[in-house]
Amino acid sequence: MSADITLINLNMLFMRYSQEIERELHVPLGCLYLTQAMERAGFEVDFRDYQMCPSDEPFDMDVFLSFLADPAPVIGLSCMANLLPFTIQAMEALRKKYPDRVLVMGGVGSKSVEEIILKRFPWIDVICRGEGELTAPDLLDALKTGRHLSTVPGISYRDAAGTHHNPDRRRIADLDSIGFPAWEKVDLKKYAGYGMMTSRGCPYPCTFCSVAPVWNHQSYSRTPQNIVAEMVELNRQAGVDLFLFQDEFFVSGKQQVMDFCRDVRATGLHLKWKAFGRVNLMDEEMMSAMADAGCLELRFGIESASDAVLKKVRKGFTSAESLAIVPKACDIFPRVDTFYVWGFPFETMDDFNQTLFQMVSFRMMGARILPSLLSLLPQTEVYRQYAGTKLEFCQYLFPEFVFTGHEIARGGEVEMPEKYRDYFQLIMNNPDIFPGFFHIDLENNVLPKLALLRKFGFYPEAQPTQTHMAQPLQTTSAKVS
Repeated sequence: MSADITLINLNMLFMRYSQEIERELHVPLGCLYLTQAMERAGFEVDFRDYQMCPSDEPFDMDVFLSFLADPAPVIGLSCMANLLPFTIQAMEALRKKYPDRVLVMGGVGSKSVEEIILKRFPWIDVICRGEGELTAPDLLDALKTGRHLSTVPGISYRDAAGTHHNPDRRRIADLDSIGFPAWEKVDLKKYAGYGMMTSRGCPYPCTFCSVAPVWNHQSYSRTPQNIVAEMVELNRQAGVDLFLFQDEFFVSGKQQVMDFCRDVRATGLHLKWKAFGRVNLMDEEMMSAMADAGCLELRFGIESASDAVLKKVRKGFTSAESLAIVPKACDIFPRVDTFYVWGFPFETMDDFNQTLFQMVSFRMMGARILPSLLSLLPQTEVYRQYAGTKLEFCQYLFPEFVFTGHEIARGGEVEMPEKYRDYFQLIMNNPDIFPGFFHIDLENNVLPKLALLRKFGFYPEAQPTQTHMAQPLQTTSAKVS
């Protein structure tokens, strides 16, 4: 049976440094869930994980086309925001080589900019929005039977009449019903990181967050029994004994966590795991139970030590709550990660200094400090709040969230290789699609804070031999509406 769809995972951890390349293979969870759903509906899926491309030049288009040789009649590409520009270029190359294929974009990368993408890049036929386990089989059925695409909820598409955005599809409330990912499509033992989904969505309205809007701020959780059953199965199939729960709302409630810890201990296996928590939902009893059940690492999104900033971003807790829980976590877990976001345009230097002081204090307690420059992704409320504000592109500084692998990281800054000029020009020409690569007020907001972060050792000093493109990219500061 020939495949109905070729599905390719373009989510990659691929980093270039001055002398080496770092790549880490993580199980492509979303695509494997999607594959399982399509095959359960009776469709044949040709799944290809681009992480497995052996080339040190995976962004060379000839390399990509070779990896995707002889695709099915429908080609689906899944990407996140950092590789959305490459995905758009890759789909243009596919259209030229395979003009008769239907090209579908999926993943969270296109969130909130579907209309602009479809209008500006006519080689893209369909964009899937939201969860794909129900939408993808429905779309394939429509394409195969000739049913009109207007009957498929959860997609945006183009036809001769223009662009169309069908109603959202209802969320999947019973996550246990999805089933386990299609692990048989990959060699599990080749991967270094084993992420797992314990929930989808987060109810908190943090204005900088790009994840919760993808799920419309609705959260649903798998049952503890279902999560543990998957852990046991992965352990049996591939000897996996360390899991990363990647969803932001693992700690959705105390009883849920306590039941999960009980079920993990009941397996009798020495399973280890890492998870995210919220400082306002944790207590010592819960953290002790997690540590006893194999949790090696607890991660907190602290974001700021300024109550003014926390209130403005609607984080849902105060700095005092962070100060109350993080030291206790450091006493309980082998490792505690604290994440901070800096570079908010409304964050004064006084606000920032409060945060810097807290970061230094938590570091002295043993926590790992992970600051990230604000990334203005289009689905975030903070981006919408500053619509019309001048955005600035800095050729040597990207927010960590949108590192792509095209740039070369050197001493805390980035260099754009000449051979990828067209790639970065695409970003700069389309700030309304790729605002996450841009900044607000470099001179007075971003660069002074970066200097302090370097002074206190949270960012490496820039190398004095730093060079950028021989000829600057053609750009001007942009305003987006």
